[in-house]
Amino acid sequence: MSDFTEDWLLNEQVRIFQPKAGYRAGLDAILLAASLPERADQQILDMGCGAGGALFPAAWRLDEARLTGLDRHAPSLELAQKGVEANQVSDRVELVSADIAALPGDLENRFDQVMSNPPYFEPGKIQTPHEGRKAAYMAEVPLKDWLKAMLFVAKPKGRITLIHRAGMLGEILAYLVSRSGQIEVLPVRSAPGEPAKRVLVTARKGLKRSETVLHEGLTMHIAKGKPAYTHDAEAILSGSELIWR
Repeated sequence: MSDFTEDWLLNEQVRIFQPKAGYRAGLDAILLAASLPERADQQILDMGCGAGGALFPAAWRLDEARLTGLDRHAPSLELAQKGVEANQVSDRVELVSADIAALPGDLENRFDQVMSNPPYFEPGKIQTPHEGRKAAYMAEVPLKDWLKAMLFVAKPKGRITLIHRAGMLGEILAYLVSRSGQIEVLPVRSAPGEPAKRVLVTARKGLKRSETVLHEGLTMHIAKGKPAYTHDAEAILSGSELIWR
């Protein structure tokens, strides 16, 4: 019996291979991939790509882009490689084995867009998760160093985009405001009237400081406790672009 499963995303338009017992891609990855604007001839990096939960939806929608998935976890990259082949994107998606804390110099100033779904929790703050999920949940690299790495690989005036816990927004902005411009924040809430649990944040490397734009945000479900998705959420889960509004 294999230790991974073959799954489908975006209404069975994208295939992904994931560990049975480890981290499995969810809504955060799909929202991140959907949030990237489409540009011609762009180079995109998914920093901490795992098995490809954001990488392959982004490659499916942005079909003229070249994408790179970077991760240090060899088993995740092996599954991601299966996804590259299954989605038939080997001509424009490559995988790189590297540690966020020690990135190769040849990645500096290379990418038009950099996306990431960084680990959320500091060691000791929550019960240690299953070993297969540890790399995805435990923030062994401090968030400011993760943001520094994203800016390092982005081209001058390039765009970085991340999704994170809403409670970390202050720390994210504290690092970005002096190093980037055109910062936008989009809250993601489960239902109307609920506080946002996630935020999408995007910024342009090296631009002059400007006012941060706080969008109204995205609401996922039509009502608290109801499984039905809103029209916008349903469209995103089917493969449409997330509109920053």
